[in-house]
Amino acid sequence: MTNQLRCRITIKGAVQGVGFRPFVYRLATELSLTGWVNNSAEGVFIEIEGQQEPVELFLQRLETEKPPLALIKSLETAWLEPVGYQEFEIRASVGGAKTAIVLPDISTCSQCLAEIFDPQNRRYLYPFTNCTNCGPRYSIVEALPYDRPHTTMKHFPMCPQCLQEYENPLNRRFHAQPNACPQCGPHLELWNERGEVLSQHHDALLAAAEAIKQGKILAVKGLGGFHLIVDAGNETAVQLLRSRKQRPEKPFALMYPSLAKVKPDCQISEIEEKLLLSPEAPIVLLRRHSHSNIAPNVAPGNPYVGVMLPYTPLHHLLMAELGFPVVATSGNLSDEPICTDETEAISRLQHIADIFLVHNRPIARAVDDSLVRELLNQPQILRRARGYAPLPISLGGDWGTRGRGDGGSVGSVGSVGSVGSVGSNPPHPPHPPHPPTPPHPPILAVGAHLKNTIAIAIDNQIFLSQHIGDLATPQAFQAFQTTIASLSGIYDFQPAAVACDAHPDYISTQYATALGVPTVGVQHHYAHILACMAENHIKPPVLGVAWDGTGYGEDGTIWGGEFILITDNSWQRVAHWRTFRLPGGEKAIKEPRRAALGLLYEIWGEDLFSRKDILPLQAFTPSELEIIKTMLRRNLNTPVTSSAGRLFDAIAAILGIRQTGSFEGQAAMELEFVSCPKSLVPCPLQMTKDKGQMTKLDWEPLVKTMLTELDQGVPVGAIAARFHHTLAEGICTVARQVGTAQVVLTGGCFQNQYLTVRTVERLREDGFSPYWHQLVPPNDGGICLGQIMAALRE
Repeated sequence: MTNQLRCRITIKGAVQGVGFRPFVYRLATELSLTGWVNNSAEGVFIEIEGQQEPVELFLQRLETEKPPLALIKSLETAWLEPVGYQEFEIRASVGGAKTAIVLPDISTCSQCLAEIFDPQNRRYLYPFTNCTNCGPRYSIVEALPYDRPHTTMKHFPMCPQCLQEYENPLNRRFHAQPNACPQCGPHLELWNERGEVLSQHHDALLAAAEAIKQGKILAVKGLGGFHLIVDAGNETAVQLLRSRKQRPEKPFALMYPSLAKVKPDCQISEIEEKLLLSPEAPIVLLRRHSHSNIAPNVAPGNPYVGVMLPYTPLHHLLMAELGFPVVATSGNLSDEPICTDETEAISRLQHIADIFLVHNRPIARAVDDSLVRELLNQPQILRRARGYAPLPISLGGDWGTRGRGDGGSVGSVGSVGSVGSVGSNPPHPPHPPHPPTPPHPPILAVGAHLKNTIAIAIDNQIFLSQHIGDLATPQAFQAFQTTIASLSGIYDFQPAAVACDAHPDYISTQYATALGVPTVGVQHHYAHILACMAENHIKPPVLGVAWDGTGYGEDGTIWGGEFILITDNSWQRVAHWRTFRLPGGEKAIKEPRRAALGLLYEIWGEDLFSRKDILPLQAFTPSELEIIKTMLRRNLNTPVTSSAGRLFDAIAAILGIRQTGSFEGQAAMELEFVSCPKSLVPCPLQMTKDKGQMTKLDWEPLVKTMLTELDQGVPVGAIAARFHHTLAEGICTVARQVGTAQVVLTGGCFQNQYLTVRTVERLREDGFSPYWHQLVPPNDGGICLGQIMAALRE
């Protein structure tokens, strides 16, 4: 036959575990093309032969009709001499360089959901039902290519019926690696606190549901680890869980049986509804109605609740049996990693849970629930884990290419001054203008100490791990090391360099320096800004506003209220908040009253302690105040900070909102929640320069005004609102002085919706292009991305 063509196609991206090969098979067969398709460690390889018109149509439809979960990052073609293929076939997987994208775990699809509730279906009530459109991926994969022998499902040989589905290219379970049924797959058991089996299969689920109804605490082994579950309407059960879990006030997440059950309790926007129903199925922050039936101690003092819907058949079956919302919080003690193994859970959770619903499918790695909220009409990830990890952030040769993470911008920017007009600090040593031309060297980034995540850079892609958590316990550090080994193992990754936080005492930094490869220490806030730039695909010059609780400063102080100018060749701290001292050091993180006294001491010195109208003073005993006075006078354990996070804490204490807390950021959150704007007029904010011409935002006039208003009886909500507006105005003032059109907002303080929205509005009004995080968290969960970008700039 004349005019025959042969085309070799290499596709990279999220194309394994999504039904891509059967889609290719069906498309080639429909167009009467011959050849083959297979998986490789790099992605998917295809060869097709046929007439020119159907071959070109195949290439066109390959992209436009791909499976809904597939993500094509690159598609390369090569035209070869025909070899005379007689049919189209799906070939066995091959190895190669391991660069294929491992898909995150995917929530149950509508077809599988219908099957588990269909009494005539062989998977009726089966809690491990899945297909190529849904089910576990990242939590079960052990190596590439993504084939059953490389997953934890290798322990479950398929029965003849499942094998027939698995081998049929026209079946939606073709090469669905977790494919199983009640005859050959994993099963449930109910255990008591000693690990003794009480019941099995669906009877175990029914007994577990009954235990929840009786007010007991149930530990459930799910997709990426254990949940601790109680009735969300039972205040006594919720309080018992708080007591046993040692989590006095931090909000719990909720799981509802259905979207219809959520609506009476919470406000839901169109974007929030889409997030709840998405394949990622994250926890979504929703504002609850005042008449909600949820126990008040689920999220005390918080107008929002974190809500998710069932995302596995196990959860769907359990929630259908209950019919009411439950608390579904991570299966761990506070500050420890989530449990993944049932034997481990008995050991670690036996003093928390009354009963255990477990299964025998091994979990390859812990994957917690993701947390997302709507911000400025777009989703923003606050904790990146299930459903999102380990999808990579792709790097182009040009940072100027706008990507999915576009934080929004205004059109043109008018003349707003000249770059560098704020200060004349000497810039850091020069760097190449852009990251080097691909392929980039393999780099490991070990993240920060809090909300830790790690990342690996392979060629053009940065793979971010799931949320690990605070590295405050030996168990957490072990989870950190396991995550590095696990993600590296999937890709046979060996780093040529490792990037870490500049803080020498962080355990992650010490781990990095012990690896024996070149180490790049990266200043904390510089990394924050580069992460946001990378996510939004923007190139210098950029003014980065990095506000958070703490970060090791190059001058030995605690930074956290930073304005940093990023240029092609350097970065430069151009402004920051006026510093103050924190009596007691780390104690101030959970005692806002300490931050308040450190702040007020800068204004009044020891005269502060003779004042009777200062609320934080009233929160201490006289003997405690004497100790703090001595600490401040003698500069004993009173580190200096420019932290915006600690400024929020201090103001919350001064206004009497919160003097002590049980988790970091609690006071700042409550300061945001009480804000009730009556006027958009900001308070005075003084700008000064130090001897090195560094601009400082002086909070003293602001604090004095707030104290006067408090004394005059102005509502605390109005004062708190003006505080937020003043901070937004301060950002605009510095931006005008620096004169750079692009302004990045990053760091934990920009989890504050009120602050972020007001700042973006004001920046746009002044003609700037503001950017913020969407795909990676603004908190320290995004630091690892910025660390890799900093290493690439070295």
